[in-house]
Amino acid sequence: MAQAAAVAKPPAPPRRRRASATPRRLPYLLIAPAALLMLGFIAYPVLSVFYYSLRHYNPTKPWRNGFAGLDNFVHAFTDDPLFWDTLVFSAKWVVVEVGLQLLFGLALALIVNQTFAGRALGRALVFSPWAVSGVLTSAIWVLLYNSQTGITRYLADVGIGSYGTSWLSDTATVFPAAVVADLWRGVPFFAILILADLQSVSKDLYEAAEVDGAGRLQQFWHITLPHLKDAIVLSTLLRAVWEFNNVDLLYTLTGGGPAGATTTLPLYIANTSVDAHNFGYASALTTVAFVILLFCSIVHLRLSKFGGEDK
Repeated sequence: MAQAAAVAKPPAPPRRRRASATPRRLPYLLIAPAALLMLGFIAYPVLSVFYYSLRHYNPTKPWRNGFAGLDNFVHAFTDDPLFWDTLVFSAKWVVVEVGLQLLFGLALALIVNQTFAGRALGRALVFSPWAVSGVLTSAIWVLLYNSQTGITRYLADVGIGSYGTSWLSDTATVFPAAVVADLWRGVPFFAILILADLQSVSKDLYEAAEVDGAGRLQQFWHITLPHLKDAIVLSTLLRAVWEFNNVDLLYTLTGGGPAGATTTLPLYIANTSVDAHNFGYASALTTVAFVILLFCSIVHLRLSKFGGEDK
Protein backbone atom coordinates (compact mmCIF):
# COMPACT_ATOMS: atom_id res chain seq x y z
CA MET A 1 0.00 0.00 0.00
CA ALA A 2 2.74 2.46 0.95
CA GLN A 3 4.58 1.55 -2.21
CA ALA A 4 1.44 2.20 -4.32
CA ALA A 5 0.86 5.58 -2.65
CA ALA A 6 4.43 6.54 -3.36
CA VAL A 7 3.98 5.64 -7.00
CA ALA A 8 0.68 7.59 -7.29
CA LYS A 9 2.08 10.77 -5.78
CA PRO A 10 2.20 13.53 -8.43
CA PRO A 11 5.60 14.91 -9.30
CA ALA A 12 6.64 18.16 -7.62
CA PRO A 13 6.24 21.27 -9.81
CA PRO A 14 9.49 22.54 -11.28
CA ARG A 15 11.12 25.39 -9.43
CA ARG A 16 10.80 28.75 -11.02
CA ARG A 17 14.06 30.40 -11.69
CA ARG A 18 14.43 33.70 -9.97
CA ALA A 19 14.02 36.55 -12.42
CA SER A 20 17.25 38.34 -13.02
CA ALA A 21 17.42 41.79 -11.46
CA THR A 22 19.53 43.09 -14.33
CA PRO A 23 16.64 43.87 -16.75
CA ARG A 24 14.87 45.87 -14.03
CA ARG A 25 18.00 47.84 -13.27
CA LEU A 26 18.99 48.33 -16.90
CA PRO A 27 17.07 51.62 -17.44
CA TYR A 28 18.66 53.12 -14.33
CA LEU A 29 22.11 51.95 -15.42
CA LEU A 30 21.60 53.54 -18.84
CA ILE A 31 20.63 56.95 -17.45
CA ALA A 32 23.21 56.84 -14.64
CA PRO A 33 26.02 58.56 -16.65
CA ALA A 34 23.74 61.45 -17.67
CA ALA A 35 22.34 61.71 -14.14
CA LEU A 36 25.84 61.89 -12.66
CA LEU A 37 26.87 64.58 -15.14
CA MET A 38 23.76 66.62 -14.35
CA LEU A 39 24.39 66.18 -10.65
CA GLY A 40 27.93 67.41 -11.07
CA PHE A 41 27.03 70.40 -13.24
CA ILE A 42 24.04 71.45 -11.11
CA ALA A 43 24.63 70.29 -7.55
CA TYR A 44 28.26 71.39 -7.31
CA PRO A 45 27.67 75.04 -8.39
CA VAL A 46 24.63 75.31 -6.11
CA LEU A 47 26.52 73.96 -3.12
CA SER A 48 29.48 76.21 -3.94
CA VAL A 49 27.21 79.27 -3.90
CA PHE A 50 25.81 78.26 -0.50
CA TYR A 51 29.36 77.73 0.79
CA TYR A 52 30.73 81.07 -0.42
CA SER A 53 27.65 82.92 0.83
CA LEU A 54 28.91 82.23 4.35
CA ARG A 55 32.37 83.60 3.63
CA HIS A 56 34.14 86.85 2.82
CA TYR A 57 35.71 86.05 -0.53
CA ASN A 58 37.34 88.66 -2.74
CA PRO A 59 40.37 87.50 -4.78
CA THR A 60 41.66 91.07 -5.01
CA LYS A 61 41.68 91.40 -1.20
CA PRO A 62 42.80 87.99 0.08
CA TRP A 63 43.70 89.35 3.52
CA ARG A 64 39.99 89.95 4.20
CA ASN A 65 38.87 86.47 3.16
CA GLY A 66 37.51 84.15 5.81
CA PHE A 67 34.39 82.83 7.48
CA ALA A 68 31.59 85.41 7.58
CA GLY A 69 28.67 83.46 8.97
CA LEU A 70 25.48 85.42 8.31
CA ASP A 71 27.23 88.78 7.92
CA ASN A 72 26.63 88.89 4.17
CA PHE A 73 22.91 88.31 4.62
CA VAL A 74 22.65 90.84 7.43
CA HIS A 75 24.42 93.43 5.28
CA ALA A 76 22.04 92.77 2.38
CA PHE A 77 18.88 93.22 4.44
CA THR A 78 20.01 96.07 6.68
CA ASP A 79 22.86 98.06 5.11
CA ASP A 80 22.47 97.76 1.33
CA PRO A 81 19.77 100.00 -0.18
CA LEU A 82 20.71 98.82 -3.68
CA PHE A 83 19.55 95.32 -2.76
CA TRP A 84 16.02 96.52 -2.00
CA ASP A 85 15.93 98.84 -5.02
CA THR A 86 16.95 96.09 -7.41
CA LEU A 87 14.58 93.59 -5.76
CA VAL A 88 11.62 95.97 -6.14
CA PHE A 89 12.53 96.68 -9.75
CA SER A 90 12.88 92.93 -10.43
CA ALA A 91 9.37 92.33 -9.09
CA LYS A 92 8.00 95.20 -11.19
CA TRP A 93 9.80 93.91 -14.28
CA VAL A 94 8.48 90.35 -13.82
CA VAL A 95 4.87 91.39 -13.18
CA VAL A 96 4.71 93.79 -16.15
CA GLU A 97 6.55 91.54 -18.60
CA VAL A 98 4.81 88.27 -17.74
CA GLY A 99 1.38 89.93 -17.63
CA LEU A 100 1.76 91.63 -21.01
CA GLN A 101 3.42 88.62 -22.64
CA LEU A 102 0.58 86.38 -21.46
CA LEU A 103 -2.07 88.81 -22.74
CA PHE A 104 -0.52 89.30 -26.18
CA GLY A 105 0.56 85.66 -26.45
CA LEU A 106 -2.98 84.47 -25.73
CA ALA A 107 -4.39 86.87 -28.32
CA LEU A 108 -1.88 85.75 -30.96
CA ALA A 109 -2.52 82.08 -30.22
CA LEU A 110 -6.27 82.56 -30.65
CA ILE A 111 -5.69 84.38 -33.94
CA VAL A 112 -3.30 81.88 -35.55
CA ASN A 113 -5.50 79.00 -34.35
CA GLN A 114 -8.18 80.15 -36.81
CA THR A 115 -8.32 78.96 -40.40
CA PHE A 116 -7.28 81.63 -42.90
CA ALA A 117 -5.19 81.98 -46.04
CA GLY A 118 -1.47 82.04 -45.32
CA ARG A 119 -1.86 80.66 -41.80
CA ALA A 120 1.43 78.71 -41.98
CA LEU A 121 3.35 81.86 -42.95
CA GLY A 122 1.57 83.83 -40.23
CA ARG A 123 2.53 81.27 -37.59
CA ALA A 124 6.14 81.31 -38.75
CA LEU A 125 6.28 85.11 -38.50
CA VAL A 126 4.68 85.08 -35.05
CA PHE A 127 7.05 82.46 -33.66
CA SER A 128 10.28 83.63 -35.33
CA PRO A 129 11.36 86.18 -32.66
CA TRP A 130 11.60 83.36 -30.09
CA ALA A 131 14.46 81.85 -32.13
CA VAL A 132 16.55 85.03 -31.74
CA SER A 133 19.04 85.11 -28.87
CA GLY A 134 18.76 87.68 -26.09
CA VAL A 135 21.99 89.47 -27.05
CA LEU A 136 20.97 89.67 -30.71
CA THR A 137 17.54 90.94 -29.68
CA SER A 138 19.26 93.65 -27.64
CA ALA A 139 21.47 94.60 -30.59
CA ILE A 140 18.44 94.91 -32.87
CA TRP A 141 16.59 97.16 -30.45
CA VAL A 142 19.68 99.25 -29.69
CA LEU A 143 19.74 100.08 -33.40
CA LEU A 144 16.01 100.78 -33.42
CA TYR A 145 16.35 103.11 -30.41
CA ASN A 146 19.43 104.86 -31.80
CA SER A 147 18.89 108.62 -31.62
CA GLN A 148 20.54 109.22 -35.01
CA THR A 149 19.26 106.37 -37.16
CA GLY A 150 16.43 104.78 -35.20
CA ILE A 151 12.76 105.26 -34.49
CA THR A 152 13.09 108.62 -32.73
CA ARG A 153 14.65 110.24 -35.80
CA TYR A 154 11.77 109.17 -38.05
CA LEU A 155 9.25 110.32 -35.45
CA ALA A 156 11.04 113.67 -35.30
CA ASP A 157 10.78 113.89 -39.12
CA VAL A 158 6.98 113.83 -38.84
CA GLY A 159 6.92 116.28 -35.95
CA ILE A 160 6.70 113.86 -33.01
CA GLY A 161 9.44 114.51 -30.47
CA SER A 162 12.76 116.16 -31.13
CA TYR A 163 15.97 115.12 -32.85
CA GLY A 164 18.67 113.51 -30.75
CA THR A 165 16.20 112.00 -28.27
CA SER A 166 17.32 108.68 -26.77
CA TRP A 167 14.65 106.64 -25.03
CA LEU A 168 17.29 104.45 -23.39
CA SER A 169 19.05 107.34 -21.65
CA ASP A 170 15.93 108.94 -20.17
CA THR A 171 14.64 107.58 -16.86
CA ALA A 172 11.07 108.41 -17.92
CA THR A 173 11.17 106.29 -21.09
CA VAL A 174 13.81 103.62 -20.51
CA PHE A 175 11.46 101.20 -18.72
CA PRO A 176 8.73 101.21 -21.40
CA ALA A 177 11.41 100.95 -24.10
CA ALA A 178 13.01 97.92 -22.42
CA VAL A 179 9.58 96.33 -21.88
CA VAL A 180 8.70 96.64 -25.57
CA ALA A 181 12.04 95.12 -26.60
CA ASP A 182 11.55 92.10 -24.35
CA LEU A 183 7.90 91.73 -25.37
CA TRP A 184 8.99 91.25 -28.97
CA ARG A 185 10.92 88.14 -27.98
CA GLY A 186 8.80 86.87 -25.07
CA VAL A 187 5.29 86.95 -26.57
CA PRO A 188 5.96 84.05 -29.01
CA PHE A 189 6.84 81.77 -26.08
CA PHE A 190 3.30 82.09 -24.69
CA ALA A 191 1.78 81.90 -28.17
CA ILE A 192 3.56 78.61 -28.91
CA LEU A 193 2.55 76.88 -25.67
CA ILE A 194 -1.03 78.15 -25.70
CA LEU A 195 -1.52 77.29 -29.38
CA ALA A 196 -0.31 73.74 -28.76
CA ASP A 197 -2.91 73.37 -26.00
CA LEU A 198 -5.65 75.04 -28.04
CA GLN A 199 -5.33 72.43 -30.77
CA SER A 200 -6.24 69.69 -28.30
CA VAL A 201 -9.64 71.22 -27.44
CA SER A 202 -12.44 69.14 -28.91
CA LYS A 203 -14.54 71.02 -31.46
CA ASP A 204 -17.57 69.10 -30.25
CA LEU A 205 -17.55 71.24 -27.10
CA TYR A 206 -17.88 74.43 -29.13
CA GLU A 207 -20.58 72.94 -31.35
CA ALA A 208 -22.56 71.86 -28.28
CA ALA A 209 -22.12 75.32 -26.77
CA GLU A 210 -23.42 76.96 -29.96
CA VAL A 211 -26.46 74.70 -29.92
CA ASP A 212 -27.12 75.82 -26.33
CA GLY A 213 -26.91 79.44 -27.46
CA ALA A 214 -23.52 80.34 -25.97
CA GLY A 215 -21.72 83.25 -27.59
CA ARG A 216 -18.02 83.60 -28.42
CA LEU A 217 -17.20 85.24 -25.10
CA GLN A 218 -19.05 82.58 -23.13
CA GLN A 219 -17.31 79.82 -25.07
CA PHE A 220 -13.94 81.39 -24.35
CA TRP A 221 -14.69 81.85 -20.64
CA HIS A 222 -16.24 78.44 -19.96
CA ILE A 223 -14.44 76.16 -22.47
CA THR A 224 -11.20 77.66 -23.77
CA LEU A 225 -9.86 79.30 -20.63
CA PRO A 226 -10.44 76.32 -18.26
CA HIS A 227 -8.77 74.03 -20.80
CA LEU A 228 -5.75 76.35 -21.00
CA LYS A 229 -5.37 76.61 -17.21
CA ASP A 230 -2.39 74.26 -16.79
CA ALA A 231 -0.61 75.64 -19.86
CA ILE A 232 -1.03 79.20 -18.59
CA VAL A 233 0.13 78.30 -15.07
CA LEU A 234 3.23 76.48 -16.33
CA SER A 235 4.16 79.09 -18.94
CA THR A 236 3.76 82.01 -16.52
CA LEU A 237 5.89 80.22 -13.92
CA LEU A 238 8.68 79.43 -16.38
CA ARG A 239 8.61 82.88 -17.90
CA ALA A 240 8.56 84.57 -14.49
CA VAL A 241 11.72 82.69 -13.49
CA TRP A 242 13.41 83.59 -16.77
CA GLU A 243 12.40 87.24 -16.57
CA PHE A 244 13.59 87.47 -12.97
CA ASN A 245 16.97 86.12 -14.09
CA ASN A 246 17.05 88.33 -17.19
CA VAL A 247 20.57 89.70 -17.56
CA ASP A 248 21.56 89.55 -21.23
CA LEU A 249 18.89 91.86 -22.66
CA LEU A 250 19.01 94.56 -19.97
CA TYR A 251 22.80 94.43 -19.75
CA THR A 252 23.20 94.89 -23.50
CA LEU A 253 20.32 97.32 -23.90
CA THR A 254 20.81 99.66 -20.93
CA GLY A 255 23.64 98.26 -18.79
CA GLY A 256 21.32 98.72 -15.81
CA GLY A 257 21.08 102.46 -16.39
CA PRO A 258 20.43 105.25 -16.57
CA ALA A 259 21.33 105.87 -12.92
CA GLY A 260 20.53 102.24 -12.07
CA ALA A 261 16.90 102.63 -13.19
CA THR A 262 16.86 99.23 -14.94
CA THR A 263 19.13 97.22 -12.63
CA THR A 264 17.54 93.92 -11.65
CA LEU A 265 18.76 91.81 -8.75
CA PRO A 266 20.57 89.29 -11.02
CA LEU A 267 22.24 92.17 -12.86
CA TYR A 268 23.30 93.65 -9.52
CA ILE A 269 24.70 90.24 -8.55
CA ALA A 270 26.62 90.05 -11.82
CA ASN A 271 28.11 93.51 -11.27
CA THR A 272 29.00 92.68 -7.66
CA SER A 273 30.82 89.50 -8.62
CA VAL A 274 32.36 90.34 -12.01
CA ASP A 275 33.14 94.04 -11.56
CA ALA A 276 33.64 94.32 -7.80
CA HIS A 277 35.04 90.76 -7.38
CA ASN A 278 33.02 90.41 -4.17
CA PHE A 279 32.08 86.79 -4.73
CA GLY A 280 31.10 86.13 -1.13
CA TYR A 281 28.49 88.87 -1.02
CA ALA A 282 27.32 88.02 -4.55
CA SER A 283 26.83 84.40 -3.46
CA ALA A 284 24.72 85.57 -0.52
CA LEU A 285 22.55 87.65 -2.87
CA THR A 286 22.23 84.64 -5.19
CA THR A 287 21.10 82.49 -2.28
CA VAL A 288 18.46 85.07 -1.36
CA ALA A 289 17.26 85.18 -4.97
CA PHE A 290 17.11 81.37 -5.04
CA VAL A 291 14.97 81.26 -1.87
CA ILE A 292 12.66 83.98 -3.22
CA LEU A 293 12.13 82.14 -6.51
CA LEU A 294 11.58 78.82 -4.74
CA PHE A 295 9.02 80.32 -2.36
CA CYS A 296 7.16 82.19 -5.10
CA SER A 297 7.11 79.09 -7.33
CA ILE A 298 5.61 76.94 -4.58
CA VAL A 299 2.98 79.57 -3.74
CA HIS A 300 2.15 80.00 -7.44
CA LEU A 301 1.62 76.27 -7.97
CA ARG A 302 -0.37 75.86 -4.75
CA LEU A 303 -2.71 78.80 -5.39
CA SER A 304 -3.27 77.81 -9.02
CA LYS A 305 -3.77 74.11 -8.11
CA PHE A 306 -1.56 73.11 -11.01
CA GLY A 307 -2.31 69.61 -12.31
CA GLY A 308 -5.51 69.29 -10.27
CA GLU A 309 -9.05 69.01 -11.56
CA ASP A 310 -11.38 71.94 -11.22
CA LYS A 311 -14.46 71.26 -9.14
